[in-house]
Amino acid sequence: MSSLAFFVGKGGVGKTTVSAAYALHVAARSPRKKVLLLSSDPAHSLADVFEQTVSGKSAKRVRLPFHGRLFVWQVDAERQFGDFLKEHKERLLRVLEAGSIFSREDIEALLNTTLPGMAEMATLLSVSDALRSGEFDHVVVDTAPFGHTLRLFELPTYLSRFVDFLELAARRDQVLAAHFGGRARSQNSGFLADWRERVATIRRALSEDAQLCVVSTPEKFSLNESKRSVAELRVHLPRVTIHAVILNRAVLSKTNCRICRSKFHATRAAQVFLKRHFPRATLLVARDAGAPVTGAAGLKAFGRHVFLEQPLRWLPKAPRSREVTLNPAAWPVLATPLSLVVGKGGVGKTTVSAGLGFHTRSKVRVPVDLCSVDPAPSLDDIFRTAIGDRPRAVLGDSAFRASELDAPQLFRGWADRMKDMVNENLTPETSGVHVDFGFERQLFFQLLDSVPPGLDEIFAVLRLIEVLGSKSSRIIIDMAPTGHALELLRTPERILAWTRLLLKSLAAHRTLSVVKELGVKVAELGKEVRELAGSLTNARHTQIFTVMLPEALPDLETERLMRELRTLELASRSIFVNRVLFREDIGRCASCQLVRKWQLKTMAKLKIRYPDAMIYVVRHFPAEIAGKKALRAFTNELWNLA
Repeated sequence: MSSLAFFVGKGGVGKTTVSAAYALHVAARSPRKKVLLLSSDPAHSLADVFEQTVSGKSAKRVRLPFHGRLFVWQVDAERQFGDFLKEHKERLLRVLEAGSIFSREDIEALLNTTLPGMAEMATLLSVSDALRSGEFDHVVVDTAPFGHTLRLFELPTYLSRFVDFLELAARRDQVLAAHFGGRARSQNSGFLADWRERVATIRRALSEDAQLCVVSTPEKFSLNESKRSVAELRVHLPRVTIHAVILNRAVLSKTNCRICRSKFHATRAAQVFLKRHFPRATLLVARDAGAPVTGAAGLKAFGRHVFLEQPLRWLPKAPRSREVTLNPAAWPVLATPLSLVVGKGGVGKTTVSAGLGFHTRSKVRVPVDLCSVDPAPSLDDIFRTAIGDRPRAVLGDSAFRASELDAPQLFRGWADRMKDMVNENLTPETSGVHVDFGFERQLFFQLLDSVPPGLDEIFAVLRLIEVLGSKSSRIIIDMAPTGHALELLRTPERILAWTRLLLKSLAAHRTLSVVKELGVKVAELGKEVRELAGSLTNARHTQIFTVMLPEALPDLETERLMRELRTLELASRSIFVNRVLFREDIGRCASCQLVRKWQLKTMAKLKIRYPDAMIYVVRHFPAEIAGKKALRAFTNELWNLA
């Protein structure tokens, strides 16, 4: 049986670097064993870390030219899910056509639409394929940021519900025959049985066989999110093993540098925190290298440092860099009803979102609502108060409100109201034929229960705009990290295919008033989705702020994000470069000087790459932004890259 290890953590903590170093370390120590490193993050960066091309038009897995038998697989979610459908779709459609009220066109519309949660689904299929093949001795998974990794581990439950829906949809003839006599056409249930067995295998592998390695940094936001997310993970997988906790970017020696000294004390406090909250896990500490750890030499040295607890002997070369020109600037005031803040995990999207809202409230006396749709939000930490799914006044200002939308709960509330309408109004007396209605009611209910992960997020955005939106208010949405933010922005077409199935499931009762009312509500949802899609591309209604760090890997991911936004006809004309070290802040500290050289190299390219964008530079703040005083200091200074 292959060993299975997941590296999980908040966005931006270095999961990709740590997981790559671990996979290379295992491959080097056991050269006869095959190791597969698989990336489940839609915003892949394994190629950047290895400084190698790790994907091709035909190959799923690429062997790297390093010591040992190491293979890398950046899962192309769309292609992986497409291959799975190509293999099974025809059998699925035959089963459904034989006894379902849905036509081939109905089901194909749903299957051919890029589904929310597809990245997680493709990851599970890939992990399942790797384990079932028996080809690899070790399978290592570099996951997406915490919130969507939680979705990954919830996915077997969704897949099980989806199989339930498919089985029920294919059983219409059998249900009618059982009640009215006669023989039902035989069903080829082998496909659905195979699917159910696959789901069971995935659930077993995640629950019993997988080892989780939690990656964190000494930052309080990262530590708190690790604690919260692992607690939630245990709700879904109570038997999962937390094998190790890796404290990354640790500063292990006290120096005269104010910045490094602060990081040293944070590291000490983080070690205490992690030992207290993860007492049974092995605590490993990874020293901050002061530069991107990339390439074979750097990753091997980093792997020995972390997993053999040896000193880090790899010395990164300082890049050639030149000074950039910065001009004082003012924080922008939100001018459109809706603003989206996007970027790689861990770059400071939530902090910048809070800064934009706080500054706008201080300059323009309009109501501001800041909402996070990240499944692992951190507004609690910034505002130092419990933030829930209902808007709550923060910082003593009744017109500045924050919320962390529980998207699944919002959707379940809507679905439960739909079910209540059916139960209260469609009795045997009103429907005429008891069994006929009973079947279609089950079908409608199971469609509501099998909503794919991610569909609930765009539903939450719609509800937020409906409740809060007005021309005089400002809504800021703190988006999920890059890959999943793009998924949400692509969702409008997906939800329309699903709503059409909902409407058809009750078509036989369309003359009844309650079914007409249900149809209106579902149709309204489709109309709202179309309107949202239109407003996102309207610069007078929506503005998009991109946040990045002046580092090599976030820079490459930001470039891909901006390209994808243009493909979706969405424009981001404001970029925040966060946590920039200024020369007067670092003095003679060699470590900080190295970091700054890498930052300057990154920033030097930005104006050329994004000539039409306003590029803001946010100075490195000496402490984490939390509370009114810190937000005021944070928004008192901003610079513009000339």
